[in-house]
Amino acid sequence: MLLKPHVLAIALALAVPAIAQPADPAGNADCKAEEAAIERNMELARSKGQMLHRQRLAEALATLQARCKTLDPAQTRAARIEALEQVIRDLRQELNRAEEQLRTIKN
Repeated sequence: MLLKPHVLAIALALAVPAIAQPADPAGNADCKAEEAAIERNMELARSKGQMLHRQRLAEALATLQARCKTLDPAQTRAARIEALEQVIRDLRQELNRAEEQLRTIKN
């Protein structure tokens, strides 16, 4: 239940700029700034081991990029592949930590 405030914050952060976006968001500096902010938050979440939060931020980033059309289709596909591979690595790392904690508790 600890993640609910984070989910609400993400939803709010994405909703407010979406309302304030001009009709033509392509090439908009606000999109780039918002993208950079989400990427910083993703890195922070990863460094704190908050993999679910990081994954939700990655999904928010993909939505933002689609809305802003900041990447061409080839880059978007490559970026999605890289993002999914990173999510898999992060989840495996989180699983390893959880398994280690379980072994510690059992012993």
